[in-house]
Order: sequence, then structure tokens, then C-alpha cells
Amino acid sequence: MGKKTLVVGASLNPARYSNLAINRLKAHGNEVKAFGLKPGEVNGVQIDTELMPYKDIDTVTLYINPSRQAMYYDYIIGLKPKRVIFNPGTENQEFYNILKQNNIDFEVACTLVMLGTRQY
Repeated sequence: MGKKTLVVGASLNPARYSNLAINRLKAHGNEVKAFGLKPGEVNGVQIDTELMPYKDIDTVTLYINPSRQAMYYDYIIGLKPKRVIFNPGTENQEFYNILKQNNIDFEVACTLVMLGTRQY
């Protein structure tokens, strides 16, 4: 099994990048957890609408606007992921600084491109 990944900002809409990421992460053998505003299922992955105390999260990949990220800072830090990926449109200098203070790596990158180029 690959890296256990939490998709934050998961969507049921198949045209959304977070939905594509869930599908591609699974196709690449990663265990996927998902958090979003609407409950549902994408490719066998349940989208949770409550912040769950997931264990052993390797990567958090963000698909939420920087203006909405602050309410999740403590939650994400508390998961103790190895890294956080800031997908296009989610860049957030304030959160980068918080992650650095907590010794959590981060990348400003596209999860889909990383998977496609085997850099994930």
C-alpha cells in the first residue's frame, strides 16, 4: 500500500480536481481518506463531513481556498502528517510558517502532476 493520504476539500463532482485526486491516488495504490462539506462516496472512499482523528496520515493534500484553511490549521497539525501538499490555488504563506514551526514538510505542487510523473 502506498502513502496514506487525506484529501481536504473532497468533492463528489467528478470534474473537480479533488475528485480526480481521490481516483488517481487509489489507482496508484494509496490508501485515501477524504474530508469535504457534503457526505458521499468517491471510488469507495467515504467523504467525511466531520474532522476525524485519522491515524498514520503520511500526506494531507489541500483543495480548499487559503481564506478557509485557518479553521483547519490545528486539526492538520494534530494529525502529524509527514507533509502537506498545497495544490494550485491553495498557496498560503501563513500556513507554510506554521508547518515549519511544527516540523512538517510541505510542497507547493499539484498532486495529480506528482502522481503522473511518479514524484508522489
